[in-house]
Amino acid sequence: MSNKLARRWLAGLGAIGLTGAMLATTTAPASADPSGPELDVYFNNTLVAAGGNGTVDAAILYASEPTVLHEATVTYDATGLAGVAEIAEEDGGVPYCTTPSTNVLVCQVPYELEVEEWGLHGPFDIVITPMAGAVSGDEGTLKVSFGAAGFETVTHDATVRVGEGVDLAAGATAKVTTAPGEAFTSRLAVRNVGTTTAKGTTAVFFNDYAIRAGKKFSNCTYVGDELRSCRFDTDLEPGGAYTAALPYRLGADAAAPGGAYGEMGWMTPAEFENFRTYLDSRGVSIGQPGTDGELTLSSTMGTLAQVDTDPTNNWSYLEVTVTGENGADLAAIGDTVSGEAGDTVTATVGFQNNGPATIDATRSGSSITRLDLTVPAGTTAVEVPADCVPMNGDEVDWEHPGKTGAAAYRCYAGSFVAAGEKQTVDFALRIDKVINNATGTVRINAKCQCEGWDKDLDPANDLAKLMVNPTDDGGEGGMLPVTGSSAGIIAGAGALLLTAGGVSFVIARRRRMRFVA
Repeated sequence: MSNKLARRWLAGLGAIGLTGAMLATTTAPASADPSGPELDVYFNNTLVAAGGNGTVDAAILYASEPTVLHEATVTYDATGLAGVAEIAEEDGGVPYCTTPSTNVLVCQVPYELEVEEWGLHGPFDIVITPMAGAVSGDEGTLKVSFGAAGFETVTHDATVRVGEGVDLAAGATAKVTTAPGEAFTSRLAVRNVGTTTAKGTTAVFFNDYAIRAGKKFSNCTYVGDELRSCRFDTDLEPGGAYTAALPYRLGADAAAPGGAYGEMGWMTPAEFENFRTYLDSRGVSIGQPGTDGELTLSSTMGTLAQVDTDPTNNWSYLEVTVTGENGADLAAIGDTVSGEAGDTVTATVGFQNNGPATIDATRSGSSITRLDLTVPAGTTAVEVPADCVPMNGDEVDWEHPGKTGAAAYRCYAGSFVAAGEKQTVDFALRIDKVINNATGTVRINAKCQCEGWDKDLDPANDLAKLMVNPTDDGGEGGMLPVTGSSAGIIAGAGALLLTAGGVSFVIARRRRMRFVA
């Protein structure tokens, strides 16, 4: 598979409510200013195949809030890998690293680097190569440090192990046609295309929200109805091919006509152990085992650490063509606020998915809808969500997100909204002059040359009022829907990254806008 697709594993986690948990870190973040952003760093525990060409990975850089760093520096100290492995800057890119001493790389970009809480994988890629004479079972420690001008340096220790090389390959794409609410079966397939017996394997899954587990097996893990992984205690012999039938059902709230897609990849047990360590460090659960018996390929398990020498062929795909008619209606949410001259009031605006379909655009990453807000007369926006941008007519001021004082704004929602779910944002408005029934507007599904939900079932409710100091009769109102709001999880998707055997897996962050659901 392509590296782009390989980087998509678990891309929907943030959209189903795990975003907050993803912000958990393992090292104590630090900044020179205790009240300012905090940095963190992670590097995956890594396996390299004895006698192999090594594996490429990079530090994952974090800040507790979006931060532009100057003189961002990552130091790789491989003195703890003596006799096990050596490191070098990856060839083919711009050289950013120097070697001030043996087994130490100091890497610094000559430009500003933006880092945020979802993590930046790179930009300092290194190659970890086993030493001549290193054998399976050898291991050592790679110390990684990250700092920048004005920030304290944070560190992380990663374990590097030498393992036995194997080569697993996934089966062909499975294609299914079904309707919302119906059951279907997908075929799991894996082959051992190498010359060494693979002692067990684990399949990991990234399925769209519409693809739900039909059964929950005891050797698989689930978060709700979402399948995350399946472990097989199986000897996969060289040249062997192995299959299993995996039951699914399509959610009754799947949008139709349309499509739903899944990806799955194979890891060795040792690679999956490293992956679990990474997910644990981010506070993300791989899920809980089911109780519907065991899903089997075959039945034995070895204990020797192994590493896949060619992970680019480990992934296969599921394509579900969704038939029928099952749409969704997005409705604007306005608000009504009151106050005296000089007061600052909070207006909560957004939208609700009236269903019946859930809208899931996490695979493309496109925003479900654009929300345009006009500020009521006599008020000034003094606090604006960080990723709402000022508008002047049809012109969008992309250079100044979160800028206060504009007469109108455009905000972008996330890439997922369940049927029945509300998503809202808060604007702080200063009342400069009391004007009874001062009215702004909240319009969703705003027109633009961009991707988004374009099949709204009821455009008539795409407009709502934002009213300040209404009179008892509501002014001239009543024509546009004005509803309340709710607070809850962050619905914008988060980002996690992993490199396992040279292939990067990313839980991609979706849209900037963090509506709350």
